[in-house]
Amino acid sequence: MDSKIILGVVGLIVFSVTVLLMLPEPSKQSPDTLPWHITHPSPGKTHVFGITLAESSLQDLEVKFKEQSEVSLFRAGDGKMLVEAFFDELNLNGLKAKFVLTIAVPPAELEGIFNRGLRMNSTPSGKRITLSTEDLERVRKAPVNTLTYLPSLRIDEAIFTKRFGVPAQRIREKKSGAVHWLYPEHGLDVTLGNEEKPLLQYISPKDFELLRAPLLAQGEVMQ
Repeated sequence: MDSKIILGVVGLIVFSVTVLLMLPEPSKQSPDTLPWHITHPSPGKTHVFGITLAESSLQDLEVKFKEQSEVSLFRAGDGKMLVEAFFDELNLNGLKAKFVLTIAVPPAELEGIFNRGLRMNSTPSGKRITLSTEDLERVRKAPVNTLTYLPSLRIDEAIFTKRFGVPAQRIREKKSGAVHWLYPEHGLDVTLGNEEKPLLQYISPKDFELLRAPLLAQGEVMQ
């Protein structure tokens, strides 16, 4: 295919996504599965993508998305463990994206889940464990703690300003140069890189300092 045609098609796709994000929400869309549709059912809580963080279960989200996630336990090189769930690709309201979730499993149960794991895969940053059938069933009933949304295309910064407003704080990572736009009132961190696609991380506002503290320790506040 001619390179000019390819570039034209890519440009049209990016333009179409930009228009979709900038325009008012059409009635045929499902508002609660749009990334900028954030509500707060009570102080300190966030409702996004149809669930309330730290309250709704992974199973609730799977029912909402009509898809089953891939669940695993990750053990980092320093021994820290957490349970994650992945949706490799979802198409919600015409926007394709990946989702990464952390699940609120009591720390005292993590070692047992690790020991009962069915398979172990090594990664550059640690080990990933496939859960037993019994543990998987319990994890799907546990609350979603954080939700990370990774759209498939780059999105202009102006779109985030339009949808979320001016961030309360911006922090640049010293190592990578990525810039975090922080919205503590929404429990939202929008991460923007020079050439990377954006990343939106949602957490309950009452727990926002758990997200911000590491950024402050490893980054610099921008004026």
